[in-house]
Amino acid sequence: MVRIAQISCGTEYSGIQQEIEKAAKIVGGQIFVPEVEASEIKVVEDELGFHVASAGLRVMMARAKAIVEGRVDADGVFIASCFRCAEGALVRSVIRRYLQSQTKIPVVTYSFTERMKAGALLLRMEALVNIIGKKPLFARMKQEGVTAGIDSGSTTTKAVIMKDNEIIGTGWLPTTSVLETGVAALNMALKEAKISQDAIEGIGVTGYGRMILKEKYGAQLSMEEVSTCSKGALFLSDKQKGDATVIDIGGMDNKAITLYDSIPDSFTVGGACAGASGRFLETTAKRLGVPIDEFGEMAMRGDHKTVPMNAYCIVFGLQDLVAGLAGGAKPEDAAAAACHSVAEQVFEQQLQEIDIRYPIIQVGSTALIKGLVKAMSDILSVEMIVPKRPNLIGCVGAAVMVSGMKDLIEGK
Repeated sequence: MVRIAQISCGTEYSGIQQEIEKAAKIVGGQIFVPEVEASEIKVVEDELGFHVASAGLRVMMARAKAIVEGRVDADGVFIASCFRCAEGALVRSVIRRYLQSQTKIPVVTYSFTERMKAGALLLRMEALVNIIGKKPLFARMKQEGVTAGIDSGSTTTKAVIMKDNEIIGTGWLPTTSVLETGVAALNMALKEAKISQDAIEGIGVTGYGRMILKEKYGAQLSMEEVSTCSKGALFLSDKQKGDATVIDIGGMDNKAITLYDSIPDSFTVGGACAGASGRFLETTAKRLGVPIDEFGEMAMRGDHKTVPMNAYCIVFGLQDLVAGLAGGAKPEDAAAAACHSVAEQVFEQQLQEIDIRYPIIQVGSTALIKGLVKAMSDILSVEMIVPKRPNLIGCVGAAVMVSGMKDLIEGK
């Protein structure tokens, strides 16, 4: 079992401790709480240079210090505090930065409510366990042999066939039935590659529907999208050495991942509402009467400042859009405002939870929307890197990583 040190405040009082332990157990992790002395709690604030009112938060800092000093044996760290506690949010960030600056132990953070269930933590816990247990796959620099990757996403399903570091076949379909869409996407990729399924030496699956497709194909690799997204982004950008940040603005949720020497060490997933997702841009494009593949070009010609639009909610965002158009705004300006609104919310919701490292790689299907890439570049004051085929990063990451499974199993 992977040993995961829990550094938290309030989980026992809110009744969710068993849900945390359940989520970890499902993915092969074991939660434990580092023990510290009362004397350490009294002095830790001065040593970390951060003072708090809550005794529980001081205990969190003392436990982090015990890990840094090597008095606690941990494979990974889970940091959690109540989402209602502003002081807790600050302490989460302080501890995360402290651990990452002093150790190479993977860290995952979370703000919980009393209604949280194990399912809400599975992606984070699975990513943490994968980063720990499958570390050689993240360091893999090339794809070898003939492998397939299938990314069963919430909006679209993608598949690739790769042979000796090259993509030779692709498939892309809107997701309906997970199984039927996954099979159809792989068959499209096989047809383009002009090979049969029997020629595939390994299959990797990722995304929301990965468990169903793993069972269907007996996939050698089934991995959450944080890991495969990271690997695919680095591979397609030819940035496989050093640090980076990967931003994926998805159809339903977003991911922001920081990488230390090509391995994810912190990430955040989700968002306050669909107003910060690709779905909002898709809805806006429909309201403006243009295909989504033309929407990005339209936004490039507009001025976002003429249409105030910054609502977290997709419904209120559309109200801003309608009000702007009714006030005489040009469609180009409305498109630019929608892109800027999404970018701004990604910055406020996701990027405040991580320490940005450079370069910044923007991926996913929304990275094909030029107006959104420009908006992200403007807000972050840096040129975003968009790799070739940014919408295929998940399945490419799975195909690259599965080619190393044999070596991992044999301990090479």
